[in-house]
Amino acid sequence: QGATQTNHGRQTAAFAAKLGLKCHILLEDRTGYQDGNYNTNGNVLLDHLHGATTQKFPAGHDMPGEMERAAEAKRAEGHKVYVIPGGGSNPTGALGYVNAAFELLGQANERGLKFDRLVHATGSSGTQAGLVTGLCAMNAQLPILGIGTRAPMEKQENMVFDLACRTAEKLGCPGVVQRGDVMANTDYVGEGYGLPTQSGLEAIKMFAELEGILLDPCYSAKGAAGLIDLARKGAFYGERIVFLHTGGAAALGGYDFAFDFSRNWVTL
Repeated sequence: QGATQTNHGRQTAAFAAKLGLKCHILLEDRTGYQDGNYNTNGNVLLDHLHGATTQKFPAGHDMPGEMERAAEAKRAEGHKVYVIPGGGSNPTGALGYVNAAFELLGQANERGLKFDRLVHATGSSGTQAGLVTGLCAMNAQLPILGIGTRAPMEKQENMVFDLACRTAEKLGCPGVVQRGDVMANTDYVGEGYGLPTQSGLEAIKMFAELEGILLDPCYSAKGAAGLIDLARKGAFYGERIVFLHTGGAAALGGYDFAFDFSRNWVTL
């Protein structure tokens, strides 16, 4: 389950299709947008192209409860059901970013690269919890800063720390993550989850026009907005930063209303 333009839901649908599994996604309307593209294009279009079925729910719904009810209905139809939480944010899901931490350090060591800090967007907590657990397990002594996309700072950090502790236990190294290892900056959330910000839109245009890299308004753009603003303020002075792009470009098709491309049209 996730928001209407959930990246994780679309990725799950794609992988389920590859494995020959049926996928059913519960979508929560967390923005109130009535725009047609937002509700049917972007990740939603891809969900359906991958063969997934979807259900829509209003904001503030008991989504874990709805997940269990949907699972019971599928079981009653004779299916074997595996329920995945929002964002895949449980110890099993976080192991994916434990592996990402291993891969990141492996690539850096192979190339003789050194960096001082890792910056990324953090939301349902699986990404940051996995990265923190992996780097702490390797004693990398590499600070990680999560740029929040949803919750206030204390809540965000507590969610990440809780999941990191459970992930470390699953990994076989309980206690390796300390509370001070989890750092989040939630100054770039804007008006709320999934709602584009001016700094995020600036980051999207900057990455696209200067590097050919696509960000999404919900996650990676807000992470990049934090990176850009903090760099401008000198917060990373003298540091070598790695920005971890968590994907999400497929959602851009649902956010076309947020952009003004009038200057891009040329009349001959």
